[in-house]
Amino acid sequence: MENKKGIPSWLKIIALIVILVGGYFAWTFYKAFFASNVSGEKKYLYIHEGAKYEDVLKSIQDSSLLDDIASFERAAQYKKYEKSVKPGRYLLTPGMNNRRLIGNLIGGYQEPVKFRFANVRLKENMAALLGKSFEADSAQFIAVLNDETTAQKFGFTKENLISIFIPNTYEIYWNTSPEKVIARFDDEWKKFWNTDRIAKAKALNLTQQQVSTLASIVKGEALHQDEMPMIAGLYLNRLKKGMLLQADPTVIFANNDFSIRRVLNKHLRTDNPYNTYIYRGLPPGPISIPSIAAIDAVLNFKQHDYIYMCAKDDFSGYHNFAKTEVEHLINARKFQQALDARNIKK
Repeated sequence: MENKKGIPSWLKIIALIVILVGGYFAWTFYKAFFASNVSGEKKYLYIHEGAKYEDVLKSIQDSSLLDDIASFERAAQYKKYEKSVKPGRYLLTPGMNNRRLIGNLIGGYQEPVKFRFANVRLKENMAALLGKSFEADSAQFIAVLNDETTAQKFGFTKENLISIFIPNTYEIYWNTSPEKVIARFDDEWKKFWNTDRIAKAKALNLTQQQVSTLASIVKGEALHQDEMPMIAGLYLNRLKKGMLLQADPTVIFANNDFSIRRVLNKHLRTDNPYNTYIYRGLPPGPISIPSIAAIDAVLNFKQHDYIYMCAKDDFSGYHNFAKTEVEHLINARKFQQALDARNIKK
C-alpha cells in the first residue's frame, strides 16, 4: 500500500493567510470603487474656484456627504484625483459609489443650477438671488450690474440692464462668473426678442429696452393679467400725446418706499428721473423686472382712446378708465373716499 501523507500544516496556514489577505484586498477594492458610499437623500458637493484636494476632503467631511471617507481617499489616490480637481456643483445620489463620483469630479461633470425667478423689483434683489444660487456673492453680481462698461457691451445702460433678465427657468453652472452669467442672459434676451416681437416694438417706435421699461410700469399697475393690454394702451396713448405718464408705481420707486399704499402730494414732489409726474416720457430703466406677460401686453396693447385711469373703489384690483379729466376726477374721488373709509392714509 502507498503511504499517503496529508497537506502539511504550515502550507495550510500559508494558504489561509493568502486567502485572508486576498479577501481583505478584494473587499477593500470593492469598498473603494463599487460599494455604495452615499446614503439618504441626494446631496451636493460644492468645489470653489482654486480649491485643492485637501479642500475637497474638508468639504466632504464638514458636510458629512459620504458614509466612508477613507474608502473615498483610497479611490481618489488610485485615480490621482488630487491632480484633477475642478470647481463646480456636483450631485451625489443615493447608492452612488466612489468610482462614479470621482469620475464625475475628474471629468468636471457637474450638475447645473436650475435658476428660476419672478417678481424681482430691484437690481439689489436680483443680485441677492444670484448670489444665493451661484459661487460669486451678491456684491460681485451688483458690481457687474452697476458697471456701465458691461451694460454697453450688451447694448444696454446700467439703468436698464436689469431688463436683460427675462423671467423663466435657466440651467447655469454654479461656478459661472458674473460676467458670463450676464452673457448667458444676453443670449436668452436675443432668443426672446424674435423677429415678431422686434417688429412690434419698432411699430411702437420703441426700443426693446423701452418696451421692457413700459412693461415694468404696466406690471406695477396691473393686479390682473387680463387688464395689462388695456393699461399698456393707455400709457402708449399718453406717450403719443407727449403727456406725462403720471404712473404711481414710478413715484413709489422714485421714493424708494415700497410700503406706500396711498400716493400723496409729498410723494409726487420727489425730484427723481423715475418720477413720471415730474419727468416726461419713460424713466431711465425698468422699475422692476417685467414679466413676459407684461412685455407681450405692451407689444399687443389694446387700442382705445383712454388717457386716464384710477383703481376701482371696490378694491377688486381693476381700474376705471376715462377719456376726459372730468370723468377721471369723478372716478378718483370715489377711490379716495373708499381709501378714507378704510382709513388708508399712506
